[in-house]
Amino acid sequence: QSAEYGTCSLRKMGAMEALELLDQLVDESDPDVDFPNSYHAYQTAEGIRRAHPDKDWFQLVGLLHDLGKVLALFGEPQ
Repeated sequence: QSAEYGTCSLRKMGAMEALELLDQLVDESDPDVDFPNSYHAYQTAEGIRRAHPDKDWFQLVGLLHDLGKVLALFGEPQ
């Protein structure tokens, strides 16, 4: 994985573009959810913000964790 993705040369995108792409994904772990995956990512970050307002790094990690699901659109298993 490091050799394939470590150079970051396959595709570059901003966080907002990745969030938009995430909405195209049907999450195998929750396929019948009727709201976009980006909404879940924002909910995660917001929930962490409420619980840990002093840890902005933790809020970002929560968002990035959900953003990682976008790799499934590029052939990685969910």
